[in-house]
Amino acid sequence: MTTWGEGALLAGGAPVTVPRDPARDAARQELLNPAYHRHDPSLLERISDWFWEQISKALEGVGSATGGTTGLILFLVVALVIVAAVWWRLGAPARAARTTTGLFDERGPRGAAQYRAEARAHAAAGRWTEAVREQMRALVRSLEERTLLDPRPGRTADEAAAEAGRALPAHAAALAAAARTFDAIAYGDRAADQGAYQLLSDLDQALERTRPTLAPAPEGAV
Repeated sequence: MTTWGEGALLAGGAPVTVPRDPARDAARQELLNPAYHRHDPSLLERISDWFWEQISKALEGVGSATGGTTGLILFLVVALVIVAAVWWRLGAPARAARTTTGLFDERGPRGAAQYRAEARAHAAAGRWTEAVREQMRALVRSLEERTLLDPRPGRTADEAAAEAGRALPAHAAALAAAARTFDAIAYGDRAADQGAYQLLSDLDQALERTRPTLAPAPEGAV
């Protein structure tokens, strides 16, 4: 019997000898043709299969080592705890739209009018994220300048909205909504747009026209 690499027949029946190494190289090149690998599993599928195979082996090992259900349950509990911890860690950036850093940057003291001017300049250029950030700073700085808020380094937008809402209860809900909008844009994954900027700008103007609610005087006070 003639094999590839030892001999083959031409159409006329004459034998032809093909060296073994070139024949092997030719076969290898032929097998590299993508047409033969269209249905091969992807790299992700191979990794997933390997992972679940290791899990299966580990479960079998735990079950045989402990001789029963207790070890298997213990292993599953530990696995679930690990998965939950990984999910919580990886899911943290998308979870919250609450500020974790101070509202104001490190550029030094700036007045509300300056923040408003910068917000308008960003808005005119279509830089809505920057416009929203500067407009929120203008709103909070204005409340500080009116002594409705005590100036406090590191204050977040959520804290400012909650504190200002107590002095301006008619706008408490709007302040909370403004803080959520700011957080979602500055620290979350929401895209800024003209509507978000206009919301903060309109609220800033409304607060400028609003007088604070004075706390009732204690009984017996003169």
